[in-house]
Amino acid sequence: MFKLLSLFRRADYQSDATQFIDQLKAQKPQLEAQQRAGRALLWDKNLDRSALAEWNQARVEQKAYPYQTDPRPSEAR
Repeated sequence: MFKLLSLFRRADYQSDATQFIDQLKAQKPQLEAQQRAGRALLWDKNLDRSALAEWNQARVEQKAYPYQTDPRPSEAR
């Protein structure tokens, strides 16, 4: 029987960016491993929970307006 959907099906679309990335990965197969190594350097770290807890306890609450130096601005004038 007649398939209506196949008449309107377009070829699979790939953007220029996708084509560029696919071409780059084909030219440099080691690229993904290098990206993972770079990510591990900066982001994939195990957290020291005790040091994080100490840091959170040592935080000082910030004033609502940190640049205000005079505690009584209305009486100073």
